[in-house]
Amino acid sequence: MATDFDTIVIGAGPGGLAAAYGLAEQQRVLVVEADLWGGTCPNRGCDPKKMLYSAVAARDEARRLQQSGLDGVPTINWPELMTFKRQYTQKIPQGTRSGLKAAGIATIQGTPRFISADQLQVGDQIYRAAHFIIATGQAPVLPDIEGKQYLQTSTDFLDLSQLPPRIAFVGGGYIALELANIAVSAGAQVHIFQHNHRILRDFPEKDTQLLAAALTAKGIHFHWDTTLASVTKHQETYSLATNAGQQINVDAVFAATGRRPQLTSLALAAAGVDSTAKGITVNDHLQTSNPAIYAVGDVLAKSQPKLTPVASFEGRYVAQVILSTDVKAIAYPVIPQVVYASPEIAQVGVKLDDAKQQPQRYRILDQDVTNWYTFNRIKEATARVTTIFDRQTQHLVGAIVYSSIAEEVINYLTFLMSKQVTKRQLMQMMTAYPTPASDLTYYYG
Repeated sequence: MATDFDTIVIGAGPGGLAAAYGLAEQQRVLVVEADLWGGTCPNRGCDPKKMLYSAVAARDEARRLQQSGLDGVPTINWPELMTFKRQYTQKIPQGTRSGLKAAGIATIQGTPRFISADQLQVGDQIYRAAHFIIATGQAPVLPDIEGKQYLQTSTDFLDLSQLPPRIAFVGGGYIALELANIAVSAGAQVHIFQHNHRILRDFPEKDTQLLAAALTAKGIHFHWDTTLASVTKHQETYSLATNAGQQINVDAVFAATGRRPQLTSLALAAAGVDSTAKGITVNDHLQTSNPAIYAVGDVLAKSQPKLTPVASFEGRYVAQVILSTDVKAIAYPVIPQVVYASPEIAQVGVKLDDAKQQPQRYRILDQDVTNWYTFNRIKEATARVTTIFDRQTQHLVGAIVYSSIAEEVINYLTFLMSKQVTKRQLMQMMTAYPTPASDLTYYYG
């Protein structure tokens, strides 16, 4: 006999949680989680990564200020840093589940699978609902090479009790660069294998080349136009063979070549839900091919960045759709992206390459801001801010920031974009001085 609910949410990450809490006051809601309550971001993703990065950022700033008031660069104590991280992450699963129960939301741990369009089986129990929300996220993908069983992932790196002295990363995206930067800052010898001569392909090449040069100067060895052919284990070390005939010995190798939506165990066909290798396809109300079943977050096949705030936004939206018959199609706000390397790269809005192809529509202001007070005060080696404007409205519509404080600057610019603030309006506002916010009018030209 099935247990009935109004809505069943599959996945207790940011997207699923946002939906569940949005529905809880008016519906009977069940959340099913097969792994860690809270999802990837707080347990083994952006949150623990940023905690490790906090020590790196502090060390970087001290290093920049040598001979400018500071003497001596601190060393990173990896075991202590990992203890700091674990003090946070170890509380997440229980805290998440307790929060759901306190809100009157039912929870169950287990691997779910659909057995019909309105029924889900978890273990020996069957649950029925009028609506379902799939929010199962993504998992790392390992390249299919000889010795792939020796490859580790970001999950493993973010829980290393001891930092291996020699580390290799496969890939040139967010995860590889952010973790490689942490590792080299903490004293490891670091290699990155990238199949072409480009990192962070979604960001402007000029800025990514600056970052590659900065990371090279920091000690990272980039192996361009190189793919990993095989991994061989020798007691406690690993021998890496490349397509270029190189043989490199390391103590650990981490794959960061992509992630895949976690859908295999759901038996979506039984529920009439269509999907591809890129994820679940949805309409403009985030409904799947079965209109009673929705999907949110990284499990979607979508063009928007697969980021935690986006998943939460989608979860809140779906809750509104389920509770109301008159909700407009989803309209995403501008979405900032940040790569937490040294320095950081951030971007939002219209892409630089797209703006360059439409000079009659967009005005581009590309500024080297290294010697501006804000960046000189923290001894930036190179800082750049590119802003993009709609010629007709004069509104800010895009930005790229290359700086150790890119995350802060991009958030200010995102706010100005969202509110369509013109330069004249901005000049009527007042910010504390001297701060990064007090520079904002200068980014308008």
